[in-house]
Amino acid sequence: MPAWNLVGLLPPIRPGEEGHGSDRSPYAATMLDVIGRFGTNEDRLAILAGLLNYRQNLYDLDVIEGFQWLDGSFTEDVESLMGRSPNDIDVVTFFKLPAGQTQESMWPQLHHLFDIEHTKQAFRVDGYPMILAEALEDRHVHEIAYWYSMWGHTRDRNWKGFLRVDLDPGADLNARNLLEAVQFVEPE
Repeated sequence: MPAWNLVGLLPPIRPGEEGHGSDRSPYAATMLDVIGRFGTNEDRLAILAGLLNYRQNLYDLDVIEGFQWLDGSFTEDVESLMGRSPNDIDVVTFFKLPAGQTQESMWPQLHHLFDIEHTKQAFRVDGYPMILAEALEDRHVHEIAYWYSMWGHTRDRNWKGFLRVDLDPGADLNARNLLEAVQFVEPE
């Protein structure tokens, strides 16, 4: 993923690349990449721990195929821009239902992971669902366009990028081990 630009945002297109090229937002990353890049203070580390716990809750329900888009002030240099740490991370989870499950059969088990009040308090995550492998309908195109357009710029209308991280229980174990090994020390 590219460095923040001069306004503290991930650029929507990698600097130096053609505007029509594929090296653009959402940028592919692993949870190890995200921890290495954004785990720069205690607040960010706590949000990352919450995100890993959130992902583990999905895995515990056999939601293991798919990916997440990560965005919000967490992916911005808000410490420099606004003089504060991020409060949470915004996450859209694009996922396939476990074998033999339907949206109706899974929703009672999953709904709390997409209840914003719950996920903010329990995980410091704003979590939103997008089920993959359903027949593509107008509403799906509308929802994807909504997320891309909302996350493609700030409230101040600055264009920005965001991240894409695959759901991967094994890689998340390595990420959790890294996160637990990090001893953040504030610079003097």
